[in-house]
Amino acid sequence: MPSSPTPSPTPGPSGVRRRSLLGAAAAAPVLASLAGAESAAAAPASAGADPAGGPRALPGGGDLGPNVIVFDPSTANIQGRLDEIFKQQESAQFGTGRYALLFKPGTYSGLNAQLGFYTSIAGLGLSPDDTTINGDVTVDAGWFDGNATQNFWRSAENLALVPVSGTNRWAVSQAAPFRRMHVRGGLNLAPDGYGWASGGYIADSRIDGTVGPYSQQQWYTRDSSVGGWLNAVWNMVFSGVEGAPAQSFPEPPYTTLETTPVSREKPFLYLDGAEYRVFLPEKRTDARGVSWGNGTPRGTSLPLTQFYVAKPADSAATLNQALEEGLHLLLTPGIYHLDRTVEVNRAGTVVLGLGYATLIPEGGVTALKVADVDGVRLAGFLVDAGPVNSATLLEVGPEGASADHSANPTTVQDVFVRIGGAGPGKATTSLVVNSRHTIVDHTWVWRADHGDGVGWETNRADYGVVVNGDDVLITGLFVEHFNKYDVQWNGERGRTVFFQNEKAYDAPDQAAIQNGSVKGYAAYKVGDDVAEHEGWGLGSYCYYNVNPSIVQHHGFAAPNRSGVRFHGLLVVSLGGNGQYECVINDTGSPTSGTDTVPSKVVQYP
Repeated sequence: MPSSPTPSPTPGPSGVRRRSLLGAAAAAPVLASLAGAESAAAAPASAGADPAGGPRALPGGGDLGPNVIVFDPSTANIQGRLDEIFKQQESAQFGTGRYALLFKPGTYSGLNAQLGFYTSIAGLGLSPDDTTINGDVTVDAGWFDGNATQNFWRSAENLALVPVSGTNRWAVSQAAPFRRMHVRGGLNLAPDGYGWASGGYIADSRIDGTVGPYSQQQWYTRDSSVGGWLNAVWNMVFSGVEGAPAQSFPEPPYTTLETTPVSREKPFLYLDGAEYRVFLPEKRTDARGVSWGNGTPRGTSLPLTQFYVAKPADSAATLNQALEEGLHLLLTPGIYHLDRTVEVNRAGTVVLGLGYATLIPEGGVTALKVADVDGVRLAGFLVDAGPVNSATLLEVGPEGASADHSANPTTVQDVFVRIGGAGPGKATTSLVVNSRHTIVDHTWVWRADHGDGVGWETNRADYGVVVNGDDVLITGLFVEHFNKYDVQWNGERGRTVFFQNEKAYDAPDQAAIQNGSVKGYAAYKVGDDVAEHEGWGLGSYCYYNVNPSIVQHHGFAAPNRSGVRFHGLLVVSLGGNGQYECVINDTGSPTSGTDTVPSKVVQYP
């Protein structure tokens, strides 16, 4: 995400800065001192053949592995351990380190947990208030000269914070969820010095004080409570948020829905006495405010013994065996190389990743497929394309899926996709949603614009998200840099609340993006035959830095029907590197030359 000048209560530096200005630092070696980290239980037995010649049954439960670090209030030198991990991960944007920092219920004082790449911090209580840190969970951008536009892949969940200064700093961009948090103070979403930032996402959280976005270009907040909201830059979207600003798009650019149509919070690991369990929050309709209220959330839970606790050395065959035996999957932190597709065929299956567990498909396979069944929950992992082109990376439901899942939908939450950046990667289509009623709640699907293995054909990826299923809802949709359509929506009655997009930077010329007679592929395309669709708070930006003369006709394309409706649309040309002629179809003013000023459409049609 490049950045732009922004009206802000606190002035920041001027000029357009880009993610690609600086490379990513190489990962430091894995900390040898973490090899003896605390774990949950005894290690499970290895998979293998039993005396009868068949596969040995896989155990449930077991050790959470060396990169899950579990603290309790009596743990010595917690700050030292946090600092050690941060030093390794601070600038390791495309490194191999993956960590989950888990805090048992209780009170911790004097901590500042700085989070680097691929680091998740979470409390192990049933409610955020069960685990209180008198201190901070901090994301800043010192590693990138005060520019937070590359602060990706980190998360905070299920904690109460009492910030030392009264305000906690969370200066992030994409793929950095702030979920199920209680901040007993304010929240600052900008880096020190108020440099650029392009996040972000908050859900199921209570911020007692004011949220200050400052330089954040766009943000989505869902089913939460805030004590106030300071400002807006381009695109601030709220659904089901107590204390949110009133609807006022285009100026200030607040898009506010009183409720979220359907939501079901992300599964999470917690402690019930000495036993680890995974809580499965219930579905809510027309939700508003946090799900955990003043205490226990509503839902069900599963013991860890019903999960296969996977390790990065596990093969796809082992993961599939665990699923076939009726186990759920808990993916411990690390990188999983898959020579075949992981097949989720059982209704109600949970696949939960810790610490940005990463799936890399090899030989052009699809990383993971879900059958057309009820209630699957995918959460908390990264899919990273392999060097051999995959037709798809993640499929929710097979082609032609048609079963009604309205009572118990599949949810995809904090599941992120990357093509290139950490090395060569290719995929024709990244995420395909075929099952009806699926809820995709916060995803960043990214064809890399910087790092290794990056180029117009080097990390070729034509389509980001393709939705074929009917009645699909996406809350918090971030999709960037694809060679053709970033989002193509063919299903009926689809809904999107918040969309953030950048067109690919690296198109070599106008011909490379030509779509028949149309100049460029829309960022968000609704199929020509779709009768009903609705979207709220959608933005697309262009930054054609290889060839600034490129013209993009529009950011959004949709059939002209009364049942296809959009609210709060904008397009931006960043510093005049490329231009939009319209916002949606042939409607909306062109972007304004070299001035980074959005062109907006309040309602369409």
